[in-house]
Amino acid sequence: MKEFALIFRISNMEDFKPSPEQMQERMNWLGSIAAQNKLADKGNTLLPMAGSAKTVKPDNVVTDGPFTEIKEFISGYVVVKAETIEEAVSMAKENPIFKIGGNIEVREVLKRD
Repeated sequence: MKEFALIFRISNMEDFKPSPEQMQERMNWLGSIAAQNKLADKGNTLLPMAGSAKTVKPDNVVTDGPFTEIKEFISGYVVVKAETIEEAVSMAKENPIFKIGGNIEVREVLKRD
């Protein structure tokens, strides 16, 4: 099984103050991934600048690559286990960040030997 980083981005970090309900939604999403034993939290990883990457945007729009043409802020990330990038994208599609106009970049993680 491969590992993929889900990188959370929002347009304006200064104005975003999550409500308790929003935090609970995020924790529920994270808990559902952990319940499937697909949440990975390992230290020795790199996020490659090139290679297999997708960005998931609101309304389930998926684009190739981590190519950011506008200014956005990375608000966090998690590493998940999946067989394919498409499976990792499916996990990302369920995240509540889309309700606040955010998006998620999905990147395969390279492991150090």
